[in-house]
Amino acid sequence: MLKGAALSGNTGQKQVSQVHDDDFYMRQALVEARKACEQGEVPVGAVLIGSDGAILSRGGNAPIARCDPTAHAEIVVLREAARAVGNYRLPGTTLYVTLEPCVMCLGAMMQARVGRLVYGTGDPKAGALGGAADLTRVLVFNHYMEVIGGVLADQAAALLTAFFRERRREPSDRGEVPKRP
Repeated sequence: MLKGAALSGNTGQKQVSQVHDDDFYMRQALVEARKACEQGEVPVGAVLIGSDGAILSRGGNAPIARCDPTAHAEIVVLREAARAVGNYRLPGTTLYVTLEPCVMCLGAMMQARVGRLVYGTGDPKAGALGGAADLTRVLVFNHYMEVIGGVLADQAAALLTAFFRERRREPSDRGEVPKRP
């Protein structure tokens, strides 16, 4: 599922080198997703790079560890990068995330003026780019970004599938009702 430039209106072809770079940075995001999983968090990872390709920040889901419902991987990296550069605006950046962003995360990226978003697997339950809703078609926003989906999607989806399969097998001590297998 490639959404090539869904929020920007730019439908030009990507150069082969850009695809290879996307794979490289998505692999970095997958490393962060695995780290989140090791901490008992939903395995979603993100990496934010500057226009020069330097990694500005990296992180994974952390709402449980931080007792913060907004600590999604995307928010974690946006906050870290904004502090590092001393500005809440992050124009010219590219955010790589292993799972299609939710409405909250997409809104934060738009407020930060992220230039490009690359995600791994789609999210039919909470995705804001066509999974559960499609905010790429809302024409009243004051910022749009290029969106590419489906980069290393199988690997990202496999992490999530394994995590939730295991979670359903274990009785919950988090106050949640376990789902049936």
